[in-house]
Amino acid sequence: MNPADLLSAMKRTVEQLAAYNEMAKALTSTLELREVLALVMQKVSALLKPRNWSLILQDERSGKLYFEIAVGEGAEALKGLQLNPGEGIAGAVFSSGVARLVHDVAGDSSFAPRFDEASAFHTRSLLAVPLVARERVLGVIELVNGPTEPGFTHDDLTALSAIADYAAIAIENARNFRRVQELTITDEHTGCFNARHLRAQLEQEVKRSARFRHPLSLVFLDLDHFKSINDRHGHLVGSATLKEVGDLLISLGRHNLDAVFRYGGDEFAVMLIETDKEGAQVIAQRICEAFRGQRFLRAQGLDVALTASVGVASFPEHATTSTDLIRAADFAMYAAKGRGRDRIAVSEAPSAEGTPMEVPYARSGG
Repeated sequence: MNPADLLSAMKRTVEQLAAYNEMAKALTSTLELREVLALVMQKVSALLKPRNWSLILQDERSGKLYFEIAVGEGAEALKGLQLNPGEGIAGAVFSSGVARLVHDVAGDSSFAPRFDEASAFHTRSLLAVPLVARERVLGVIELVNGPTEPGFTHDDLTALSAIADYAAIAIENARNFRRVQELTITDEHTGCFNARHLRAQLEQEVKRSARFRHPLSLVFLDLDHFKSINDRHGHLVGSATLKEVGDLLISLGRHNLDAVFRYGGDEFAVMLIETDKEGAQVIAQRICEAFRGQRFLRAQGLDVALTASVGVASFPEHATTSTDLIRAADFAMYAAKGRGRDRIAVSEAPSAEGTPMEVPYARSGG
C-alpha cells in the first residue's frame, strides 16, 4: 500500500471510530424512538454516503416488513409498501440474520424488482445488514448504489454492521420504553387510552386550540343496555364486548387525528382534533351507524346487537376548559340517553338556556 492509500485508509478509520463514538453517545442519550431513528439516518448518510438507503422494520402485529425510513430518489414511493420476511434481498437478510453484499443485483436470484418498479429507480449494487438485539432480528438497514462505482466494499459492510449493532440496541430500548409508557396510559381491557390520559391530552389540546384558534371536539358515548349483556352472559363476555367496541371505534378514527378513550364502565370518548361542531356531528353519526350495522361477539358463538347514546361538545363553543368540555360532552350524552337512547345530542353554548340539542337525523327507526 502506498503512503497516499495508507493515509486515506487511516483517515477513514479515524472517521469511523469518531462516528461510532458519537453514535454510541447519542443513541444512549434518548429513549424516544423517533429521535433514535433520526440519529441512525444522520450517521448512515454521513459515513457511507449511499445514493439510496432504507431502514426496514418488522411490524410487531402483522409480522410484515415495512420501510420505516427511505432516503433518496423515488424513496417516497417505498414508504407505503410492505414485504414478507424472505422476500427480496432485504427479506432474506431479515430471515437469515446474515448480512449480504451484492455487487450486481441482476445476477442475484433473491432480488425483488417490484420495489424498483414502484420507485422508478435502478438498483445496481446493494448492501443489507440485519438489526439484531438479544438474538432477535428487528429489521434491516439496506444501502443501494454506493457513491462511486464499483458500489460498496467489505469495509462498508464492516462499518454498516457496527452502526446496525448500535442501532438495534437503541431501537429495542426505545420500544421497551414505549411499551412501559403505553401501560400507564392504556386501558387493559380494550386497548384504548384510559381516562387519565384523556384528561392530560385534552388539557394540552385545549391550550393548543386556544393558541392557534383551531376547533376541538369531544364525543362521549355510552352503550345502551350494556348491563343486560353482563347479566345474561357474564362479565367475561361483557369484557370481550368492550374490547370489540374499542376496536370498532379505533377503526373509525382518522389516523393521527382522533384518539379513542375508555372513560369508565361502558363509557367511551373520542377526541377530535381540529374538528368543529358540525364535523363532530358527522363523526358521531358515523359512530351510531357503525353500531347499528355491527354484530358483536360472533367469535364467542353469539350474535349481539348493540347501540350507543352519543353526546357532542366543542371548544370553544360549548366550553373553554378541558374539564368543562368533558362535562359538556358527558351531559349531552346523558341527554341523548334520557331521550330514548341510540341517538346523538349536542351540547348547548354555556350562555344559552335549555338542555343539549338532539340531532334529529341521528335517531334510528327502531
